[in-house]
Amino acid sequence: MRVGLKIKENKTMENRIKKIFFLVFISYSCMRLHAQNASLGSWNIINLRYKANNQLSMFGEAQLRSLKFYDHFHYYEYKGGITYQPYQNANFTLAAGSYQTYKEGGNFETPKNNDEFRIWPQITLFQSVGRLNIEQRYRAEMRFTSNGYRNRFRYRLEISKAFGLEKNGFKPFKIGASNELFFTNNEPYFERNRLLFSIGYRPNKNNSLQVGYLHQFDYKINDETGTDFLQIAYSITIF
Repeated sequence: MRVGLKIKENKTMENRIKKIFFLVFISYSCMRLHAQNASLGSWNIINLRYKANNQLSMFGEAQLRSLKFYDHFHYYEYKGGITYQPYQNANFTLAAGSYQTYKEGGNFETPKNNDEFRIWPQITLFQSVGRLNIEQRYRAEMRFTSNGYRNRFRYRLEISKAFGLEKNGFKPFKIGASNELFFTNNEPYFERNRLLFSIGYRPNKNNSLQVGYLHQFDYKINDETGTDFLQIAYSITIF
């Protein structure tokens, strides 16, 4: 009896999350389609991960962004780190990287808005509700910028669902939505909100491609700019 009630509760919660995700996606898409002056930029990611075993992995990642559609490139970053996963539903990451932001108005216009080296520890928690996957990511950033040292704290919630014909232990397609909040320990404390809707394709266990629409709202930030982006991410995993 208790098992049946638990399954019923999980299905009810899953249906509610699906309805919320669908309504948010439709509402937000309609709102952005009616925006007359929005300029869509590009956000490109390539990620390489080496899995030494089920608990330990290392990664490197590079990003390139533009304020217009593959024009007015203003930002790039490269970073690397190590991830330790002692439990199936949690992992810990320590990483560092270089983050470079150029002036608006062209391709890599100088002087730079920001020249930054960053160190960040991170905790990621995983949970399943029915056929939905929920990921919570907590990150603390120690930022050595051209404008002085800063702290920043980030929280991201992602909901995703894999679908398609399962083969080799996984389903090839995935849809997802995530929202990330950025805070500091100085006024005004809140810095940014970043919302992403995406769809992914995984042809095999080593490669995956994700395409999405990203919108971010900044509050009094002058180092990294841009509002709307087409995001393309390609990941390679070596076992």
